[in-house]
Amino acid sequence: MIAGLLPDLAVIRKDFPILERTLAGGQPLVYLDSANTSQKPQVVIDAMVDHLERHNANVARAMHQLGAEASEAFENGRDLVASFLGAPERDEVIFTKNASEALNLIANTLAWSSPLQVGPGDEVVITEMEHHSNIVPWQLLTQRTGATLRWFGLTEEGELDLSEIDALITERTKVVSLTWVSNMLGTVNPIGLIARRAHEVGAIVVVDASQAAPQMPIDLAAMPVEERPDALVFTGHKVVGPTGIGVLWGSRALLEQLPVFLGGGEMIETVAMERSTYAGIPHKFEAGTPPIVEAVGLGAAVQYLRSIGLEAIHAHEQAITAYALEGLATVPGVRVLGPLDATRRGGAISFELEGVHPHDIAQVLDVRGVAVRAGHHCAKPAHARFGVQSTTRASSYLYTTPQEIDALIEALHYTRSYFKVA
Repeated sequence: MIAGLLPDLAVIRKDFPILERTLAGGQPLVYLDSANTSQKPQVVIDAMVDHLERHNANVARAMHQLGAEASEAFENGRDLVASFLGAPERDEVIFTKNASEALNLIANTLAWSSPLQVGPGDEVVITEMEHHSNIVPWQLLTQRTGATLRWFGLTEEGELDLSEIDALITERTKVVSLTWVSNMLGTVNPIGLIARRAHEVGAIVVVDASQAAPQMPIDLAAMPVEERPDALVFTGHKVVGPTGIGVLWGSRALLEQLPVFLGGGEMIETVAMERSTYAGIPHKFEAGTPPIVEAVGLGAAVQYLRSIGLEAIHAHEQAITAYALEGLATVPGVRVLGPLDATRRGGAISFELEGVHPHDIAQVLDVRGVAVRAGHHCAKPAHARFGVQSTTRASSYLYTTPQEIDALIEALHYTRSYFKVA
């Protein structure tokens, strides 16, 4: 038994019906693509089906019983997400369609009229390991406003180069936006240290927690104020929830200063032909019919994760990642990108296999029932930093077993022989 694994792993796996699938050729499914999207437990599926079958209606509009039930279920989803994050206030939780939209919401509103408006002479700081969703919105912001985009580089070990943090984050810095856990390198970044420096110069701190929220306990209220981000985003489908919903948590102080993002129903206070006034948070940023059943599913998802315990999930993720790194080290020609210490990284492991293209690796593994991702993982600058165009990525989660990692390693040995790699 590997220390740190969830003791009831076999029971947990039974919660995920898709893991019982047998694929073409009679191969059992070995799902190692959870950093891309996680699988869904039956409790999430049931919650969404029940809502659609018994409570389906629009929210905050209908005066009938179904409308009241739908509104209550939707707002209950917000309450559950707020508890999941340890948010100081439940109204600080904004539902979006995904993490990308949440990041675009912040970047766009900072380009518009507000006390926090970014303009010429200002600087925005990101990192070289960001997902494209945390690069492109800031490029657009700086291009449109005349501000300057700067970034942390990476060390050979795949960690942020913090040697010049004081020169990079200065009095000109208006925003620092970075990932908590890299989706490509697995690196866990020192959010508190960077936030403390950014707040010293009055900058806003935005954290992409899309890879952190699934596997690490987050308690925003418990963080020292100087180390707490001003905004944090994640996406539902990576935390065993549905697609089509993301979360923006922002401090009330930040959200109340930002102008509205989208106009439409529900985000208004009053509308006249001459002008409109707007609702308070959270509805200020939720124009139109929201992702209602998705919020129900997301609420069930985070409730499921909390029932298992994020600390236990985190320990499992570190244990299974360590086991995977040990196994990959036995495959000749494998080069892992990112930290090799499982205690300093998340569960996404990107690697090269000398002499074989990542797409070919993924196809051979797929024939053997092993699902991984191949490509640049929406992190082209990070790949360029290490001189590669693409990698293969295996990513585990709370339902991953040592036997599945063994299947991955066996399949990689087979891949070497299949392509006659010396």
